[in-house]
Amino acid sequence: MAIYRFRISFEDYDDIVREIDIKTNQTFEDLHRAFHKSTGYDADKSSSFYVSTDNWIKGEEIAHMPNQRKVDNGVKIMANCKISTFIEDPHQKFYYIYNFDRPFDLHVELIKIILENDPQIDYPHLVKKVGEAPKIFDKNNFNAATAAAASTTSDFDFLNEMDFVAEDADELEAMQNSGISSDVNHDEEEEQDEDEFGSEADGDDYDDYGSGQLDEDY
Repeated sequence: MAIYRFRISFEDYDDIVREIDIKTNQTFEDLHRAFHKSTGYDADKSSSFYVSTDNWIKGEEIAHMPNQRKVDNGVKIMANCKISTFIEDPHQKFYYIYNFDRPFDLHVELIKIILENDPQIDYPHLVKKVGEAPKIFDKNNFNAATAAAASTTSDFDFLNEMDFVAEDADELEAMQNSGISSDVNHDEEEEQDEDEFGSEADGDDYDDYGSGQLDEDY
């Protein structure tokens, strides 16, 4: 029995690739599950293959776990559709959307037809894996990531309001190294001494004035 080799890549992450061998009489659901066995994603999500043109324009849909509207419109189901039925070109392409709730768009392309299967291999069979599949954020992870991003933005906004630039840090460090900060502290100490001296002088004047007043009354 002949074998199809499909190359599957993410539309937005074209450096992440899987190549899968599958028998011609196996179904789109077999291919769907084999792909997600390699990505670690949950295969039981509403997804669809679309027969595609060379420019990735979507045509007829082949669905997994379709909604009721699609069922009512007679959409084809992956589990019931053999891949060979939809191969019209030696480089046949399928546009593939995984998980309509949080979709990833992918490109599926037939890159090789092997005339005989290997009896030692259990198909579908992953023959090439490049890159790790992008993470899917659930609601909790998404909220945490959003909060962290907001905190970082607030820090930058504060610095921008202060007109802070990187050169300011260098200037402050240079001032400290030159002893300017020490002079400032010395001036503060002198002012403190003057305040203490002034307080003592004021106290002496008051005592003298008070003593004179008492002598005069006496």
